Amino acid sequence: MFHQLEQVNTRPEPFAHYTAAELWTDDHTSQQMLACHLNEDTDVSSRNLKFTNRSVAWIAERFGIGPDKKIADFGCGPGLYTTRLARTGAAVTGIDFSRRSIEYAREGASREGLAITYHHQDYLAFDPQGKYDLILMIMCDYCALSPNQRKRLLKRFHTCLATGGSVLLDVYSLTAFDQREESASYAANLLDGFWASDRYYGFLNIFKYMHEKLVLDKYTIVEKTRTRTIYNWLQYFSADILEKEFREAGFAIEAIYGDVAGAEYDPGSPEFALVAGKA
Repeated sequence: MFHQLEQVNTRPEPFAHYTAAELWTDDHTSQQMLACHLNEDTDVSSRNLKFTNRSVAWIAERFGIGPDKKIADFGCGPGLYTTRLARTGAAVTGIDFSRRSIEYAREGASREGLAITYHHQDYLAFDPQGKYDLILMIMCDYCALSPNQRKRLLKRFHTCLATGGSVLLDVYSLTAFDQREESASYAANLLDGFWASDRYYGFLNIFKYMHEKLVLDKYTIVEKTRTRTIYNWLQYFSADILEKEFREAGFAIEAIYGDVAGAEYDPGSPEFALVAGKA
């Protein structure tokens, strides 16, 4: 038991493990995540309904979205943005490796007769067939990726972005990093049964990596028949560091906003958004 607890409380090297699929493709947790997506009053997996509607309206105006535009939403979830943007007449593509979310999104598009192409795929492996006028990555998905994964993703963005097109994404700021604290906690059925349908015991270790401006939420879930560990990495950015990553990938920065609804940028805010085009 001592050695098992030592392992639970061990701090791994930054991005040593990548277990995103464990969260989004497991049958039970993917159902829980979809429920979070569809909860219109919270900001857990998706923005709340009021913000989403305001964000889509701003995006449509800011980027001139209409029938002549092609949009790709990387990490589209159940289609909260893709559905609304497709209603403008734009040709929309959504990519997500949660089968449950993609099925929900496809059903919604079919009911409304919307021109949305969905790919059930890891967006890091997505091979676009064509160019897009707008590429979206919303809800700070970019922060969950390692430096190498981000580099690969930006190369993919650069390849499939049309001339004159834009990338829009949001990230967590250094202000949010400063607000995080290291801790270790334990509970039976941690997060009210989120991790499994049967009884389990959950450990949560939060580690901060000061030099890297990185936080790990490490969940160890002990069930009757298995023990698993889920690593939820979150990278935090300053505007300068994010701009540098994009410039090194061949992008020119168009604007920095406070969020993906066009709010004014505030360095003290826990999040901010970036708009970039090809250099």
